[in-house]
Amino acid sequence: MLKTDITEMFGIKYPIFSAPMGPFHTEQIAAAVSEAGGLGVLAHVGLIGENPVSVMKENMNYVVEHTDRPFGFNIRTGRIEKYWYDKLVTEIPQYIMENPKIKEQCIYAVTSAGSSRILPQSKSFQKLKEISEIKHFHVAPAFWLAEKCVRYGIDGLCVTGYEGGGHQSYEGVGGFVLLDQVQQTFPDIPKIAAGGIATGVQLAAALTMGYGGVVIGTRFIASEECGFPQEYKQLTIDAQAKDTVILRGQLANIRLYNNDYAKSHQVIVSKEEKIAYEQSLSQEQAIENALAYDKLYEGDIVNTAIPMGQSAGLIHDIKEVSSIIESVMKEAEKYIKHAAKSII
Repeated sequence: MLKTDITEMFGIKYPIFSAPMGPFHTEQIAAAVSEAGGLGVLAHVGLIGENPVSVMKENMNYVVEHTDRPFGFNIRTGRIEKYWYDKLVTEIPQYIMENPKIKEQCIYAVTSAGSSRILPQSKSFQKLKEISEIKHFHVAPAFWLAEKCVRYGIDGLCVTGYEGGGHQSYEGVGGFVLLDQVQQTFPDIPKIAAGGIATGVQLAAALTMGYGGVVIGTRFIASEECGFPQEYKQLTIDAQAKDTVILRGQLANIRLYNNDYAKSHQVIVSKEEKIAYEQSLSQEQAIENALAYDKLYEGDIVNTAIPMGQSAGLIHDIKEVSSIIESVMKEAEKYIKHAAKSII
């Protein structure tokens, strides 16, 4: 058993969180991770034709029907998603308060891809915090953002290095450096490590660096419970770490599998360049960009955007979520004991 400030804060057995992995559906992974002793996190679903608020409510009901253990949810607060995050930060906390079972189990809210102030400024979230155990973390892929989050009074940080799949910072700082920067500056803030994490060795490293847990994304794609197409699962096994690239995403730069879709796009070097690009988009172009993610559910792994972390190079099989977590924990304990024996 490994006890940390994070396992104690959330009442979980293992210091392992699932990555939200929006805009896709991850309710099956979230429920499985929570049931296995970690903390599953629901995605802010954003596929074409779907209402993120309705989907979030449905997915919360799915989780509490499949496990009685803690879980969380994600809201992306990027500029181009203002219409939906305005509704999510108001309606979801209210929905949680109206459903006793969800209120008891949903104790983690993580915002990302935008401002950490959006959710805490919601009056319904403020009320929820007063009557529940819910904690608010924000994803920080850059040191300056971690500093901002702490100034704004978040409950904790999810610090993610450049190796991770999905949206990343413009700075391009790797996990070992970024994690240490944040730990040295904010040793007492509860923190979870993320970005290219798939093994027990990495969990052991994160714990020794002062982090109370880790977020795993790509590794859980290669799980029996994952609702993604088999082609996507197999791709995470076949891919090597070098097979992912950083390029222009919907919200910022993004790490994707380097397929034909990725080869036809380019990287953006600054926030200012990204804003200018957003302003130049027509409605048709914006819809086309969003549809690039929807195609993945059709099993298309050539002409679609496929988020994938460099941890793909560490994945060799498809297993049940519980087996993945058990393997990660066993390996972490082994290396922590080995390190302890090396101290004279």
